[in-house]
Amino acid sequence: MRIFISGPSGVGKSTIIREILSLNQDLVLSISYTTRTPRPQEKHGREYFFIGRDEFESMIDRGDFLEWACVHDRFYGTSLKWIESQESLGKDILFDIDVQGVRQAQEKGSPGTYILIIPPTMEDLRARLSGRGTEDRDTIDLRLKNAREELKNWGLYEYLVINDKLEDAVQKVQGIISSARCSRSEIIGRIPWLQKIE
Repeated sequence: MRIFISGPSGVGKSTIIREILSLNQDLVLSISYTTRTPRPQEKHGREYFFIGRDEFESMIDRGDFLEWACVHDRFYGTSLKWIESQESLGKDILFDIDVQGVRQAQEKGSPGTYILIIPPTMEDLRARLSGRGTEDRDTIDLRLKNAREELKNWGLYEYLVINDKLEDAVQKVQGIISSARCSRSEIIGRIPWLQKIE
């Protein structure tokens, strides 16, 4: 099963994902390929698969990615082979993904549950971004502009979860995942004998 979670910067998506992963030991976070340089604490195959630009471009040409993007002259992408290897082990996969990635995944017909985390209001999102104390006003304004663009794409998602209170938002996302695991397509995929009953 594939769970796709998106949300604008400052909405609390990363915190929700961290909580969901702690509640679901059989759920793995998708690991992307990237051409950027590893940071000091990052390890190849844990945070990302770090590869060169030529290799990444070859993977694009071969159609190896479910989705990919170029952000600030660095490439990021989700390998279809990696996804299939995890699914063959019976793992469910959680994708921390942006709107462009969701669009690509859907264009390729990827099955899954698509969830968008949204703020209660744009004013609330501004307050959260300002409260971090890590960005200047211009950066905050740019993040809010980008958030509006992302949120315009709400129609791509099956579920919209308002993060007005973290515990409630986590509970709602967990409920969506539990429900998706009981969907007809998911159950038939796990126990195909059911279709053969006469």
